Amino acid sequence: MSLTNYVVFNDQKLARRYANAPIPMTTLYEAYFDGAIDIPGDIYALLRQRNLYVKYTLTKRHLTWAITNFVPEVAIHSKDQDRRIVREHYDRGNDFFGWFLGERMVYTSAYFQHEGESLEQAQDNKMHRVCQKLQLEPGERLLDIGCGWGTLALFAAKNYGADATGVTIAERQTEFGNERIRAAGLQDRARILCKDYRDIPNQKFDKISSLEMVEHVGVKNLVSFYEQVRDLLADDGLFFLQWTGLRRGLRPEDLIWGLFMNKYIFPGADASLCPSAMLKAMEKAGWETYSVENVSMHYRHTIKRWHDNWLSNKDAVIAAYGERWFRIWHFFLAWSTIIAEQGNAACFQVVLNKNLDSFDRGRWIRRNAAELARARAPEAHAPAPLAAVAPDVPAPARTNGNGSRDQSGLLD
Repeated sequence: MSLTNYVVFNDQKLARRYANAPIPMTTLYEAYFDGAIDIPGDIYALLRQRNLYVKYTLTKRHLTWAITNFVPEVAIHSKDQDRRIVREHYDRGNDFFGWFLGERMVYTSAYFQHEGESLEQAQDNKMHRVCQKLQLEPGERLLDIGCGWGTLALFAAKNYGADATGVTIAERQTEFGNERIRAAGLQDRARILCKDYRDIPNQKFDKISSLEMVEHVGVKNLVSFYEQVRDLLADDGLFFLQWTGLRRGLRPEDLIWGLFMNKYIFPGADASLCPSAMLKAMEKAGWETYSVENVSMHYRHTIKRWHDNWLSNKDAVIAAYGERWFRIWHFFLAWSTIIAEQGNAACFQVVLNKNLDSFDRGRWIRRNAAELARARAPEAHAPAPLAAVAPDVPAPARTNGNGSRDQSGLLD
């Protein structure tokens, strides 16, 4: 067996060097993106056997890119720099992201009640879980920092009666989110603001959420970010944070994958930290941790479904954005599915409160008591069925991975 069992070399110089010798992982994926090799078969078959054929070594390309891009991004993280980086990525086109995210347009880990659930239902499960962990009540003011296309803000207003404000620096996300909010007739209870998180007006919110945005804040800004969130939250409020991070003690593949992600997928996201480092920054900013949940395997299933969607929309992607962009996301989604599965990186949900003497910590016991009462009398205390946010405005044509449009779980 050799690498040629899985790839076709279009560059004969590359073939002579690596057909029967270990190839640097970076050389492999760069050659695939450039068309110097093709992966005609099942990409998972190649990636699951990758350690027989690849080596995780730093290359000249890594060093050049680190000096010209990564180091300046880590060191600066100014408003202008972050705006440029984020908009270059997230304003590429809503259709591009819709072709793998699906109807909900949520670019964060879903939550699966069982492995066979659809992506749409699992994303609804996640949004319910966020609102329930926040103990969100009707009329409460919710701030969602890094809100993406605004799905959670709309969901919280529609299903929990919250007054929800989402904040994103991406212009296309802002337009998309506000259009859906208007179509749902909820513009009096939900809105998306196009702002840098550092420009959020200094006001008080009852609950605050931030899902997989803190990585973009940067290590140098972590404590100040958590201090800002603390100042925006009411003293009796709750803060829900979800983030992804590399495991402690980088192994060779972890480093190469992290550099790949920062270059191609999430530029500027250098705060992808393990829990000990992230919780330390939270505690320095005056937070107390109530709960931490590892949802990494939920992310594995989420990314696999994103990949299925991407493959089912291959022709549309190539027609709109070209072969190279299809290849980059094809490799990213397949490799990341395996990364999540084997623990190179992990995803966590944490619930925090201000570490104040006056904070009512009895709420956790009262909450548990209420949940126990519902469990003991399910007919009398049956929870509302999981509901979905209807895409009440035209969205990019997307399929569910089987070639058919997915409309599962949508509200009338």
